Amino acid sequence: MFGYVQIRKPECRIKDYEKYKSYYCGLCRVLNDRFGTTGRVTLTYDMTFLVILLDSLYSSDHRTERRRCVMHPAKKHKETSCAASEYAADMNILLSYAHFADDYRDEKDPKSAACLRIYRKSFLRVRDRYPYQYKGITRALKKLDEIEKKDSEGREIKKAAAAFGELMTVLFSYRRKAEPFLHDLRGLAYHLGCFIYMMDAYDDIEDDIKKDSYNPLKSLYNGKDFEEKVYELMYDEAAKCAWYYEKLPCTEHRDILGNIIYAGIWNRYDRIQKEGREKHERCI
Repeated sequence: MFGYVQIRKPECRIKDYEKYKSYYCGLCRVLNDRFGTTGRVTLTYDMTFLVILLDSLYSSDHRTERRRCVMHPAKKHKETSCAASEYAADMNILLSYAHFADDYRDEKDPKSAACLRIYRKSFLRVRDRYPYQYKGITRALKKLDEIEKKDSEGREIKKAAAAFGELMTVLFSYRRKAEPFLHDLRGLAYHLGCFIYMMDAYDDIEDDIKKDSYNPLKSLYNGKDFEEKVYELMYDEAAKCAWYYEKLPCTEHRDILGNIIYAGIWNRYDRIQKEGREKHERCI
């Protein structure tokens, strides 16, 4: 994913933020234990959200330890992990490898080629362990690639976002058993994926136009009320995501999850708006 699914620290209680950090550090530890230092490099806030959400739904056993690490060598800190941490670590490798493969396919980037070699062994392990997720993510990315190639003028934001939403439903299919809440979990994942894709397009719009790169919002950019139209698109997806979240029987971490879904996912949008206002003021 893109790092947009974060907590909003100023609106979070200290004890909740410390718990959130402990899950983040716990996921980092699991990545290192399962895949070495190269696994740790792929750590994202998005996957921390997935761990906390799945842990809330499935209430697995937690393991909390105070440890030092490479990033925090001087002082011990809390690291919390659970069964969902191992799943999220594996999905992180799967997505990272797909990202490197996509970059190499599009740009023949030598760095991406090197990463494909570095992560191949780890990727093959995860692929064999989770064939459903591998096939589903691959299928969604292929669909997204086809849409982007046909949509050179940037007019299919909803179709492209929907393809990424489908990827997210596969990613969030942790157990795939007939739990009564599985439909709502997938609904949350789908609309969160649509939101993430739109936010990423909005975040990159100016750079993509300068580079003449693809962006699904390009056709709207020079039109009237661009900001309002993009906000409405993202708000609609965020609202649907929240609607499905409220239907889920999350037994723990509701304050943390609510903070992320109702506020944290808008962190980058708010920073972009602030940067735009500051830029405008400097030009006056």
